[in-house]
Amino acid sequence: MKKRELYEILNEVKEGKLPVNEAVFELKKMPFEDLGYAKIDYHRELRQGYGEVIFGQGKTAEQIIGILTSMKAAGQNTILITRLYQEAAEKIKEKFDLYYDPDSHIGFSGEKPAPDGKGTILIMTGGTSDIPVAEEAAWTAEVMGNRVQRVYDVGVAGIHRTLAHMEDIMKANVIIAIAGMEGALASVIAGLADCPVIAVPTSIGYGTSFHGLAALLSMLNSCANGVATVNIDNGFGAGCFASMINHR
Repeated sequence: MKKRELYEILNEVKEGKLPVNEAVFELKKMPFEDLGYAKIDYHRELRQGYGEVIFGQGKTAEQIIGILTSMKAAGQNTILITRLYQEAAEKIKEKFDLYYDPDSHIGFSGEKPAPDGKGTILIMTGGTSDIPVAEEAAWTAEVMGNRVQRVYDVGVAGIHRTLAHMEDIMKANVIIAIAGMEGALASVIAGLADCPVIAVPTSIGYGTSFHGLAALLSMLNSCANGVATVNIDNGFGAGCFASMINHR
């Protein structure tokens, strides 16, 4: 449910166009819809500024199609789907318009909105191998109405590559720093930036990286100020958090 829809209902009651009992019925049915296998939260946009996002992993294509059908019928025009895999995406495309990025396993149905955030979200990765997580963050932020700038493969093994983007770092409103291995990139960027830095550890690395645990612990223990760390490979969480900051 969007704020505009709530205001329309309340104004219709105020003007005598909609009986109170009908308005109550409309409001009662809006919080969520129970499909049996999913309870769709229609009030999330009203509470949090953006509607519910579908987590595709573990869901069948038929379940995702059912959820999409209900969400679109309720008026949510642009719907983001994360952890969406190729086979399910192909089946969804038979029913709905769908942009799908096979590298980041993210898709969305509907039109990507024009940016209305306050500034630019800068997304930087330590290496090329981190790009799938970065693209999940980037598409999430863009679908939520943000301008996104991508700067990839600027890790600390060649720190001159990071420093070559000082102007971009200083102009950004929010920065997402994505890295595996030892995860040092977030601390370096946070030491250069005057804006919030969201650190995303990735599961990229050799043996004792422990599938991203080493980078996660490094980012959690950053000595630089202004760093917030999300879970391993959680590009969606970083993109969503950055969008909330950029819309305040």
